[in-house]
Amino acid sequence: MDERRIHQFFEVSILLKGAHALVGCVGGLALVLVSTSTISTLVNALTQDELLEDQHDIIATRLMIFAQTFSVETKHFYAFYLFSHGAIKIVLVVGLLANKIWAYPASLCVLCGFIPYQIYRYSYTHSFRLIVITVFDLRVMGLIWHEYRLVRRHVYGERI
Repeated sequence: MDERRIHQFFEVSILLKGAHALVGCVGGLALVLVSTSTISTLVNALTQDELLEDQHDIIATRLMIFAQTFSVETKHFYAFYLFSHGAIKIVLVVGLLANKIWAYPASLCVLCGFIPYQIYRYSYTHSFRLIVITVFDLRVMGLIWHEYRLVRRHVYGERI
Protein backbone atom coordinates (compact mmCIF):
# COMPACT_ATOMS: atom_id res chain seq x y z
CA MET A 1 0.00 0.00 0.00
CA ASP A 2 1.41 3.42 -0.89
CA GLU A 3 2.16 6.15 1.65
CA ARG A 4 -0.61 8.43 0.40
CA ARG A 5 -3.22 5.74 1.04
CA ILE A 6 -1.82 4.96 4.49
CA HIS A 7 -1.93 8.67 5.34
CA GLN A 8 -5.57 8.82 4.23
CA PHE A 9 -6.40 5.89 6.53
CA PHE A 10 -4.55 7.72 9.31
CA GLU A 11 -6.53 10.93 8.80
CA VAL A 12 -9.89 9.15 8.59
CA SER A 13 -9.09 7.11 11.71
CA ILE A 14 -8.06 10.21 13.63
CA LEU A 15 -11.21 12.04 12.52
CA LEU A 16 -13.30 9.07 13.71
CA LYS A 17 -11.50 9.16 17.07
CA GLY A 18 -12.24 12.90 17.21
CA ALA A 19 -15.93 12.32 16.49
CA HIS A 20 -16.03 9.64 19.19
CA ALA A 21 -14.31 12.05 21.60
CA LEU A 22 -16.82 14.79 20.81
CA VAL A 23 -19.71 12.41 21.49
CA GLY A 24 -18.07 11.55 24.82
CA CYS A 25 -17.76 15.22 25.78
CA VAL A 26 -21.37 15.94 24.84
CA GLY A 27 -22.52 12.83 26.74
CA GLY A 28 -20.55 13.89 29.81
CA LEU A 29 -22.03 17.38 29.71
CA ALA A 30 -25.52 15.97 29.18
CA LEU A 31 -25.12 13.81 32.28
CA VAL A 32 -24.17 16.88 34.30
CA LEU A 33 -27.28 18.72 33.13
CA VAL A 34 -29.81 15.86 33.43
CA SER A 35 -31.03 14.55 36.78
CA THR A 36 -31.07 10.86 37.68
CA SER A 37 -34.87 10.97 37.98
CA THR A 38 -35.11 12.35 34.43
CA ILE A 39 -32.92 9.49 33.22
CA SER A 40 -35.16 6.96 34.99
CA THR A 41 -38.29 8.59 33.53
CA LEU A 42 -36.80 8.57 30.03
CA VAL A 43 -35.72 4.92 30.26
CA ASN A 44 -39.15 3.99 31.64
CA ALA A 45 -40.87 5.75 28.75
CA LEU A 46 -38.58 4.08 26.19
CA THR A 47 -38.93 0.55 27.58
CA GLN A 48 -42.52 0.51 28.86
CA ASP A 49 -44.17 -0.62 25.60
CA GLU A 50 -41.51 -3.23 24.95
CA LEU A 51 -41.85 -4.70 28.44
CA LEU A 52 -45.64 -4.79 28.11
CA GLU A 53 -45.20 -6.72 24.87
CA ASP A 54 -42.45 -9.01 26.19
CA GLN A 55 -41.70 -8.81 29.90
CA HIS A 56 -38.54 -10.91 29.39
CA ASP A 57 -36.97 -8.57 26.80
CA ILE A 58 -33.28 -8.63 27.76
CA ILE A 59 -32.34 -5.15 26.58
CA ALA A 60 -35.39 -3.40 28.04
CA THR A 61 -35.00 -5.27 31.33
CA ARG A 62 -31.32 -4.38 31.63
CA LEU A 63 -32.04 -0.75 30.82
CA MET A 64 -34.71 -0.63 33.53
CA ILE A 65 -32.39 -2.20 36.11
CA PHE A 66 -29.63 0.23 35.10
CA ALA A 67 -31.96 3.23 35.43
CA GLN A 68 -33.31 2.07 38.80
CA THR A 69 -29.81 1.64 40.24
CA PHE A 70 -28.32 4.75 38.60
CA SER A 71 -27.14 6.81 41.57
CA VAL A 72 -25.96 10.40 41.68
CA GLU A 73 -22.43 9.15 42.39
CA THR A 74 -22.56 6.88 39.34
CA LYS A 75 -23.85 9.76 37.24
CA HIS A 76 -20.99 11.99 38.41
CA PHE A 77 -18.43 9.28 37.66
CA TYR A 78 -19.77 8.73 34.13
CA ALA A 79 -20.02 12.47 33.48
CA PHE A 80 -16.42 13.01 34.59
CA TYR A 81 -15.15 9.93 32.75
CA LEU A 82 -16.90 10.72 29.46
CA PHE A 83 -15.97 14.38 29.47
CA SER A 84 -12.33 13.97 30.53
CA HIS A 85 -11.77 10.99 28.21
CA GLY A 86 -13.28 12.97 25.33
CA ALA A 87 -11.40 16.18 26.11
CA ILE A 88 -8.05 14.38 26.25
CA LYS A 89 -8.75 12.71 22.92
CA ILE A 90 -9.85 15.99 21.30
CA VAL A 91 -6.57 17.67 22.33
CA LEU A 92 -4.61 14.74 20.91
CA VAL A 93 -6.64 14.62 17.68
CA VAL A 94 -6.08 18.34 17.10
CA GLY A 95 -2.35 17.86 17.78
CA LEU A 96 -2.13 14.92 15.39
CA LEU A 97 -4.02 16.67 12.61
CA ALA A 98 -1.73 19.71 13.06
CA ASN A 99 1.35 17.42 12.87
CA LYS A 100 2.55 18.48 16.32
CA ILE A 101 5.47 16.19 17.15
CA TRP A 102 4.44 15.90 20.83
CA ALA A 103 1.00 14.56 19.89
CA TYR A 104 2.30 11.31 18.41
CA PRO A 105 4.01 9.83 21.50
CA ALA A 106 1.34 11.38 23.76
CA SER A 107 -1.41 9.68 21.73
CA LEU A 108 0.40 6.35 21.86
CA CYS A 109 0.79 6.65 25.65
CA VAL A 110 -2.85 7.60 26.18
CA LEU A 111 -4.10 4.75 23.98
CA CYS A 112 -1.76 2.37 25.81
CA GLY A 113 -3.57 3.44 28.99
CA PHE A 114 -7.09 3.23 27.58
CA ILE A 115 -6.70 -0.24 26.06
CA PRO A 116 -6.03 -2.13 29.33
CA TYR A 117 -8.94 -0.27 30.93
CA GLN A 118 -11.22 -1.23 28.04
CA ILE A 119 -10.18 -4.86 28.39
CA TYR A 120 -10.74 -4.66 32.15
CA ARG A 121 -14.23 -3.21 31.57
CA TYR A 122 -14.92 -5.93 29.01
CA SER A 123 -14.19 -8.56 31.68
CA TYR A 124 -17.18 -7.17 33.60
CA THR A 125 -19.56 -6.06 30.87
CA HIS A 126 -18.79 -8.45 28.00
CA SER A 127 -19.72 -5.57 25.69
CA PHE A 128 -18.80 -6.32 22.09
CA ARG A 129 -18.49 -2.55 21.58
CA LEU A 130 -15.41 -2.51 23.85
CA ILE A 131 -13.74 -5.18 21.73
CA VAL A 132 -14.46 -3.22 18.54
CA ILE A 133 -13.10 0.00 20.08
CA THR A 134 -10.00 -1.80 21.37
CA VAL A 135 -9.24 -3.37 17.98
CA PHE A 136 -9.79 0.02 16.33
CA ASP A 137 -7.48 1.67 18.89
CA LEU A 138 -4.76 -0.89 18.17
CA ARG A 139 -5.08 -0.19 14.45
CA VAL A 140 -4.96 3.56 15.09
CA MET A 141 -1.84 3.07 17.22
CA GLY A 142 -0.16 1.34 14.28
CA LEU A 143 -1.10 4.24 12.00
CA ILE A 144 0.07 6.81 14.56
CA TRP A 145 3.40 5.01 14.92
CA HIS A 146 3.82 4.90 11.13
CA GLU A 147 3.02 8.62 10.78
CA TYR A 148 5.28 9.48 13.71
CA ARG A 149 8.21 7.79 12.02
CA LEU A 150 7.53 9.76 8.81
CA VAL A 151 7.18 13.07 10.66
CA ARG A 152 10.38 12.49 12.63
CA ARG A 153 12.20 11.65 9.42
CA HIS A 154 10.87 14.82 7.78
CA VAL A 155 11.43 17.14 10.76
CA TYR A 156 14.70 15.77 12.12
CA GLY A 157 16.10 13.99 9.08
CA GLU A 158 16.19 10.75 11.09
CA ARG A 159 16.77 7.45 9.43
CA ILE A 160 14.22 4.82 10.16
